[in-house]
Amino acid sequence: MMLNGAHAAPFSKTTERSKQKAAAEAERASLQQKLSALKKDIGKTESAKDDAADTLAESEQAISDANRSLRDLAQEQGDTNTKLQQLAVEHDKLAATVAQQKQQLAKLLREQYVAGNEDRIKLLLSGDNPNRINRDLQMMSYVSQAQARLLDSLRANLKAVEVNQAEAQNAKDELQEIAAEEMEQKAKLEQEKGRRAALLASLSKKLVAQRKEAGNVERDEQRLTGLVDKLGKLIQEQAIAAAAEKKRQELAAARARAEAEARAKAEADARALAKAKAAAEAERQRLAKANAAKSGTIKPPPSKPDAIDADEPKVAQRPPEPVKPPPREEEPARPAAKPADIALAPAVPSGAPFASLKGQLRAPVSGKLAAKFGTKRGDGPSWKGVFIRTGEGAEIRSIAGGKVIFSDWLRGFGNMIIVDHGGQYWSIYGNCESLLKRVGDVVKPGDSIASAGNSGGNEESGLYFELRHQGTAFDPAGWVKF
Repeated sequence: MMLNGAHAAPFSKTTERSKQKAAAEAERASLQQKLSALKKDIGKTESAKDDAADTLAESEQAISDANRSLRDLAQEQGDTNTKLQQLAVEHDKLAATVAQQKQQLAKLLREQYVAGNEDRIKLLLSGDNPNRINRDLQMMSYVSQAQARLLDSLRANLKAVEVNQAEAQNAKDELQEIAAEEMEQKAKLEQEKGRRAALLASLSKKLVAQRKEAGNVERDEQRLTGLVDKLGKLIQEQAIAAAAEKKRQELAAARARAEAEARAKAEADARALAKAKAAAEAERQRLAKANAAKSGTIKPPPSKPDAIDADEPKVAQRPPEPVKPPPREEEPARPAAKPADIALAPAVPSGAPFASLKGQLRAPVSGKLAAKFGTKRGDGPSWKGVFIRTGEGAEIRSIAGGKVIFSDWLRGFGNMIIVDHGGQYWSIYGNCESLLKRVGDVVKPGDSIASAGNSGGNEESGLYFELRHQGTAFDPAGWVKF
């Protein structure tokens, strides 16, 4: 820990990257808390029997987190270096433009000085030909406008240079921050690997004995099935909540549109009524004048007030009341669904539906198929998936597009990641060394999501892989090209 503090201490400046990273962590905290509660709920149904692999859980999770952090930091470092190079190119262009504009301004000032800096007052009082004076004044106006535009452009470019320099400095600070974090994560990784090696050495006999117990394997499978069932229910509940919220918003929007249309209709009716009344009044006055002309008497127009009435305050005529929309029954207020509450809702994967990809999927990792679906596991139950033997750290890729709905350590399966591909098809990747994706991440076919290992107390390095539909495991052999 002293080593970590020594590396992190020199860099204390808050960068834009730090703020964004803190915001992302806060956004994931709510969802992670919900999944932790789900795991705890599964654990309550099991016996309190000690499992040697549980001792490795903390260390294996720390190794996974450190490797994922190092990968993320490497990606950030590459992006930041690219941004810094772009800023350097932009700075060079701006510097060249500023230099050119300064030369132009210096030339204008020099020419103005050589010309004697003749001002407008002198020209007007010179007694010269008025046409020549007007032409010279017009020319001076053009020159002044050109100088003003040049100065404005120069000021804008100088400001752009300052902004560019500030962004470049921020990028350099971010690189320093990333380098400090990398050193910290590497030190943590080495420390946790040493700790895990020591634990494995002390627990090796116990792990071998527990792996041979048929009951342990069966409990592991029940644990995974319980997790899958609870995740499925959670996703279904969140999908229902999201659909209800969408419907509520649609109803609210439709109601608002109906009310707006009713108001517009009422206002249009009121305007039409007022217009009809005005037309009727005009027609009445016209007829009255025509009758008066025929009888030979002319009456003063009734609309013109006398002098006394003019002093009286006028009473505004009340406009016709708008037609109110029919009353509706009040609905109980429903709490709006939060973004974090629907983060697990299945995303629609890009490309073809998963069911149409049967027989076309590529293996998640390169290696040797050591155990097949349906074969017996010693004296225990049969395999619900396949085990692919491969070297530690081998890259594991998602077999299809989808969304990560679980990324954590689980007894019997170590570091495990589950991807929802839509249509209630899930792929499960267990015994990983590192999990490179977090819950809620959307993945494309072939995206790197984990690295192979032997976490969870497994004796061989490799990948445990399952496919499930509606919560039930099925043989991946007909779907994946191993």
